[in-house]
Amino acid sequence: MDKKRCWWPGDDPLYIAYHDKEWGVPVHDDRKLFEFLILEGAQAGLSWITVLRKRENYRKAFDRFDPKKIAKYDARKVAQLLKNEGIIRNRLKVKGTVQSAKAFLAVQKEFGSFDRYIWSFVGGKTLVNPRKGKGAIPASTPESDAMSKDLKKRGFTFVGSTICYAFMQACGLVNDHTQDCFKAPHRR
Repeated sequence: MDKKRCWWPGDDPLYIAYHDKEWGVPVHDDRKLFEFLILEGAQAGLSWITVLRKRENYRKAFDRFDPKKIAKYDARKVAQLLKNEGIIRNRLKVKGTVQSAKAFLAVQKEFGSFDRYIWSFVGGKTLVNPRKGKGAIPASTPESDAMSKDLKKRGFTFVGSTICYAFMQACGLVNDHTQDCFKAPHRR
């Protein structure tokens, strides 16, 4: 018998695997958190499945999301990335990734880890939201508003509140699996 899932992965195998194995699972690895933050920003104006299909290309193009390497990218490297058909070739997003890498390193230095900083927006533990369906999941919350405001203040780009909320969902800062989904907190 098929597992009951949230509505959004549909029948796409890549989307289903992402839903089942990643979405809503708490992430505490700094590099993985950086990857998700950049990919969520890359999604702006697009669908997540578009970015998900390009994720491996992003990993190769952006040095496996090593913020120390990315922070050193120069204009020549940015120009090279803008020719890479495997990623979303938007100048502002590519340049923003370099800027966000620099901001990320500054946060790590200040807080000891990005993990410690980012999880502070939810008090260090996953916010569990018993969602009933598609219409019950908000685009942003007071927590994502606060995160967005602080990230922008620190120099991050493509971190509006909606992007921050999607990041929070992806990295398990919130659990928004619908109540009928096998991944819903009450079903585990």
